[in-house]
Amino acid sequence: MQKFDEMLRELLLKRGILHETQADIFLNPDYERDFHDPFLMRDMERACVRIFEAIEAKEKIVIYADYDCDGIPGAVVLNDLFKLTGYKNYEVYIPQRNSEGYGLNLEAIKNFVKSGVQLLITTDLGITAVEEVAQAEVDGIDVIITDHHIPHAVLPRAYAILNPKVDDYPEKMLCGAGVAFKLAQGFIKKYGEYFQIKNGVEKWMLDMAGLATLSDMVPLTGENRAIAYFGMKVLKKSPRPGLQKLLSKMNIDQRYLSEDDIGFMVTPRLNAASRMDDPLRAYELLSTNDEKEAGALADHLSKINDERKNIVTQIMREANKKLELREDKEVVVVGKPEWRVGILGLVAGKICDLHKKPVFVWGKDENDCIKGSCRSDGSVSVVELMTETSESFIEFGGHELAGGFTVHSEKIHFLEEALSQSFHKVKRDKVESEVNYDIKTDLGIVNMKNWKEIEKMSPFGLGNPKPVFIFENVKIEKIKKFGKNGSGEHLEITFTDMHNNKTKAVSFFANQDSFEKTLSEGINANLLATFDLSRFRGREELRLRVIDIV
Repeated sequence: MQKFDEMLRELLLKRGILHETQADIFLNPDYERDFHDPFLMRDMERACVRIFEAIEAKEKIVIYADYDCDGIPGAVVLNDLFKLTGYKNYEVYIPQRNSEGYGLNLEAIKNFVKSGVQLLITTDLGITAVEEVAQAEVDGIDVIITDHHIPHAVLPRAYAILNPKVDDYPEKMLCGAGVAFKLAQGFIKKYGEYFQIKNGVEKWMLDMAGLATLSDMVPLTGENRAIAYFGMKVLKKSPRPGLQKLLSKMNIDQRYLSEDDIGFMVTPRLNAASRMDDPLRAYELLSTNDEKEAGALADHLSKINDERKNIVTQIMREANKKLELREDKEVVVVGKPEWRVGILGLVAGKICDLHKKPVFVWGKDENDCIKGSCRSDGSVSVVELMTETSESFIEFGGHELAGGFTVHSEKIHFLEEALSQSFHKVKRDKVESEVNYDIKTDLGIVNMKNWKEIEKMSPFGLGNPKPVFIFENVKIEKIKKFGKNGSGEHLEITFTDMHNNKTKAVSFFANQDSFEKTLSEGINANLLATFDLSRFRGREELRLRVIDIV
């Protein structure tokens, strides 16, 4: 490890990277070395052959993708693949979040049968759709499932299943678009020559696989690190007009696109399509080659994302009013028939952060069904909690920390009581979060040389978090509020240390009471922060981003 800078060495050691060889692999991803052979997926050969046969026989194909920022980029990958083969007899179908809900549905399959579809390829869904896949097969539609979710005890009897969680594929934590990318990679490896596809052209699809890998919160280790790393490289020079227009609408210079831009700016706008309108708009934005259409779609997604923010703020106000009047229970259940179902996950997340307990938020969908989203603070798995209270639900699903549900209308008013009783049976001991940091140091470390060293470890995300520094006993020199149109919703704080090093730190959507220690000028505090390079209006400025002030 001697060849690495001392700070970088320390950061790598913190991540369990102890040897030079490991460090080289981590810091310098390599396409040939780090991408596994797609044919290690059990049904890859079978899936590729079936798609080839469908193209040869001119069968009608449907790509059926989930409506979020994993399924949609996955559909774009498969669309790119068909364009490379010159095949045109296919369509992309994305279910409506509010009226159809997540996953394959029987109504859509009936319509596919009527329109003569013979092959259905799923993206980011399908691994639990036993009944729906059986129906499709009975009706003469072969189904290739590409998914990454956890399967139930019984697998669907699909023609082929590509999911690293059901076979021996080495990277278990691929996202949905990551699996779609492996299918494209496998197909090109097998039939690229036949279709006169240039060698290595699938690398251009890594912008979509990378976007989804960063959006879907899968660990950025192993093959996922390589997907995210090369994905960011391609995103910075991606020729997709929709992506370019969306970035320019947000004043982001494509050459300097960062993971934070993806997480805080790009993903919410793509997800706004399914929450507020039609998810196909996001797919069209990412797949169109038409500059004019791209511009119109970028404007539209930005506009509905602003509407989404306003509606979330409005619902939060109403929810907080309702909760003020209520006695405290172990689980929060709050809702109103008028609340828009597609954005309740965002509301549940905000209330969960505020109240530090599991939260269930409901509204009514277009079919007059009571539906909602839930979030956990880590004290319980929401899926276990709903399983324990299953008689209250028509259906439910999700992960440990987030889920969705449909409730019998006569049971909604008793849901909080029922969940609070079940909570005691499945709750976990909460681990008190301690102050976690990588390096204890002084403000003199904040310089461009060190920023460049830290950047070698990017992209950052789940499983590879940004390095956190603790600066002890630093003085708050100045507190300044800033924000759009003088809103003052963000803070810029100037700190100095005992060696007279001075630096600025920012905290977005924060005020002086947002931290463990209430802020005022002149006091000393311990600052926990990450490095942050701002390129606002084309000016580079290195600063810190506050995690906490204690």
